[in-house]
This record gives sequence, C-alpha cells and structure tokens, in this order.
Amino acid sequence: MHAQASTPTPTVTLAVTLGDPCGLGPELVVRTLADTPQRYQERGERLLIIGPLSALVRALEGRPRFFEVLDDSAPLPEQLAARGPGAYFIEPKGLSGLDYPPGEPTTAGGIAAGRSLELAVRLAKDGVIQGLVTCPLNKAMLQSAGFAFPGHTEFLAEGLGVGQGNVTMHLCGPMPPVPAPGEPGRQVLRVSLVTTHPPLAEVPRLVTRAGILRALRHTAEFVARLGLVGPGHGPIGVCGLNPHAGESGRIGREDEEVVGPAVREAKALGLNCEGPIPADTLFHFAARGRYAAVVAMYHDQGLAPLKLLHFGEAVNVTLGLPIVRTSPDHGTGYDLVGTGKAKLTSFVAALDLARRLVG
Repeated sequence: MHAQASTPTPTVTLAVTLGDPCGLGPELVVRTLADTPQRYQERGERLLIIGPLSALVRALEGRPRFFEVLDDSAPLPEQLAARGPGAYFIEPKGLSGLDYPPGEPTTAGGIAAGRSLELAVRLAKDGVIQGLVTCPLNKAMLQSAGFAFPGHTEFLAEGLGVGQGNVTMHLCGPMPPVPAPGEPGRQVLRVSLVTTHPPLAEVPRLVTRAGILRALRHTAEFVARLGLVGPGHGPIGVCGLNPHAGESGRIGREDEEVVGPAVREAKALGLNCEGPIPADTLFHFAARGRYAAVVAMYHDQGLAPLKLLHFGEAVNVTLGLPIVRTSPDHGTGYDLVGTGKAKLTSFVAALDLARRLVG
C-alpha cells in the first residue's frame, strides 16, 4: 500500500500595520514575534508587517531580524504567492526618508500610519490578505498628515467600500484558554456599540431601529464565527437606553418605541437576541456567561463594564468589513516607548483573535 500524501495546510496572510511608528507599534510587534518564527510554519501563516523599516529595526535592539524584507519594486501579490509561511516586511513608498523620533507625536508618524493603511486596503481589495491587525495611531497626527478620517475604523470602512455607517465597533476580552476537565472556564465580555463617540446629549436621536439591527446582525455573525451558537450558548443581550430600560415608558419612550421594536424585528429575522434589558442587570449576567455578547446603546454604557473586567487586555474589532480587522485596545503609549514596561496582552489578544477568525 502506498502512504497517502498529507494535505498541506492552506496558507493565510495576515497583515500587521505598525500604526504610528513613534509609538508602541514597532515594539509590540518585535517583542511579540521576534522569538517565535517557527510558529508560522505550524499555523500555515504568512505575516506581512507594513510600516517604516527604520522604526522596526530600531525596535529590534540587537535581536536578529525575524522577517524577510520584500522588494517594493516588484508586485507584492506575486512575491507573497511565491513564498510559504513566515514573517515578511514591506515599506510603503515615500516613508524611508522621514524621521520617526520615538515617543513623540509627529506629522511623519501620521504619514506612515496613513500610507500603511492605504497599502493594507489595496492588498485587501486584491485578496492578498485575509486579516489585518492595526497597531495604535495618533488620530490628530493622521489628520495633520492629510488623511481626513477620525481613525482606523472610518479609514478602513471607506477604503474597503463599506461606508462608515455600515460597520459596528465591537470590543471583547481575549479568547479564553480551554479549561482543564472539571474546572470552570473563564467568562469573557463581548460588547458591540450602536453609537460610538458622539456627545451623550446626541445619543437618543442616534439610537435608531436600523442602527440596532445593524449592530445585532454584525454581532450575530461574529459570535457564529467564534462558534458561540447553539446548545450551551446564550443569546445576544440588548441594553435598554434608559435606566430600568424605560420602565414601560415612564423613564423615556425610546425603549418602547425604538429598542424593543428593533429586537422584535431581529428575532423575526432569526437572530437569537433578548431585550431591551436594563444595562445594570444585563452586564451582571453577561459577565457570568448567560449571554454570548451584548449590544450597548452608547460608549460608556458598554465599555465601562467591559474595561472593569478586561482593562489592558481587550481587543477592538471592526464588524462588517469584508476582511477581519482587530486592534489592541490602547493608544500609542508615547511615554512607554523604549522602557520595556508596555504590556503585550492586548496586542497578543488582537493577533490571536485575528488568527482564529481567518482560520
């Protein structure tokens, strides 16, 4: 009998943008990835780092290069297609002559962040990458560099042709390890937002039935990709906008007139969801595993409890894009650059979640 040939593991390509190269991005990438090159083979993964080479080399601090630098004069899709699993690097054109002082906000850092995102968008449109992990950028420096977007989410939504109103901001804790037999698993909060960063006074008019349905649809797709559906997994819990979810209209009419009808419509479409539920009650039970995820109406309603449980380890996910996009849930950390004190937890969780979603 002839031995059967083993089926090779499909190769997926994840991109990692360095974000603002004056911030923590290069350091996070180096400290996380420099010592584990063999794992790309195990995963069948190409990891493509995008940003200025000088900033990444500076972050190496004497470590050997763990990545192969690709030639920017040759078509990138063909270069990657000819290579197997491993770590690769590409510098977008026009970045090599700029200065990136560590720990300082500069327009050059905004230029690097913006051009790296532009390249990632092109690669996503061409089907070259299946997922993207974005290191933190400085929104003010991005805009001073001429990129008219508030941040990553809006940049990617427009660049990938989705539109800023058709994505959902989601944050979650890290994927928990599989518990040992007989031990309880760690509970993780997963929270989607109907509105993101408007002033609180504007939230009621921005909480619409269409917005709630969008967030519910995206969240349902997300938990399904994580395998959190079916027996043993709870529904998506939907927060009421008002205290006590409005108490049947006695504390505001929005929950009776907007949130409740949106939940009923979502149920009619086959989505497993419940609400509106008072947020103070819902998060108590969500943190104990009753709900697969939560849809919150506004920023602090959803993220205050999430960060109470997952501060320093949460992941930002943009739902509704044609590719996977995750990011660590922290800023550029200029004051921590070069100190070795920055925690890797959130970046590692973002990378792990992107791998799981594309895998």
